[in-house]
Amino acid sequence: MSDIEISQDVLDKLLIPSTATLTAQLSRLGLWNTFMHDVRPLKLDMKMAGPAFTMRYIPAREDLDRIPMDNLTDVQRVGIEQIGAGEILVIDAREDTHAGTMGNILATRIHCRGAAGIVTDGAYRDSPAIAGIGIPAYARAMNANTNKTIHHPIDIQLPVACGGVSVYPGDIIVGDDEGVVVVPREYAVEVAEQGVEQEQKEAFILHKIEQGASIIGTYPADEKTLAEFEEWKKSR
Repeated sequence: MSDIEISQDVLDKLLIPSTATLTAQLSRLGLWNTFMHDVRPLKLDMKMAGPAFTMRYIPAREDLDRIPMDNLTDVQRVGIEQIGAGEILVIDAREDTHAGTMGNILATRIHCRGAAGIVTDGAYRDSPAIAGIGIPAYARAMNANTNKTIHHPIDIQLPVACGGVSVYPGDIIVGDDEGVVVVPREYAVEVAEQGVEQEQKEAFILHKIEQGASIIGTYPADEKTLAEFEEWKKSR
C-alpha cells in the first residue's frame, strides 16, 4: 500500500469531474484500464471518492462454507469490522453474480462505520434496501441468494481485480452515475487538478457547441478558443 497522503481537498476535487473526465486524464498518463466494466450504481446521484479497502472472494467449498458463522474468524466479517471512515470497500467477486456478496445488514454496518462506499463486480442481495441506506453502492447485478452459496471470503487488504481493473489497497476509488474509476494514489493529486480544469474547459466548449459553433477549432480547442476559455474563466 502506498504511503502517499491524500488530503480531503484532493478527494473533494475528484468528485467534481465525471469518471469519463478522470479516465481521460489517466489515459493521458498512460493508464488505459482504470474504469470498471459492467459495474453500475444501485442508486443515481450518489458520488463517492476514497481509498480502497479490498476484499477477495474465491468459489465456495462445502466443508468450509456449510459451518456455523464465526464473526471473529470469517474474513468478510473481520474486514467489515476493520474498514475505516472514508474508505471504500472493493469486493473481488470474480464477476460471478449467482449470489449476493452481502446484504443490507452488513452494508448498514459498513455505512455506520463511516465508509464512503461499496463496490463489487458481483451482486448484492437486499439491493433495494442497500440503495436506501445512504451509502453509494455499485454492483454488476442483484441476486437474493446468500453469499456462502457461491462465494468464500479469502483475504482482505491485498491486490484484487474488480470489473476487470487491478485495485491495490489505498488506490483512490471514484464513483458517479456512470460507474467506477480507479486512480492510483501517486496520480491522485495531478488527476484531481487536471480533471477539474478539463471539466471547466469542456463546459465552456459544450456551451459554444450549443450556441451553434462548429467542432472545427472548438473541439479540440485551437489557440483562439483556448484564449476565449481563459477569459471565460476570469469572468466566472
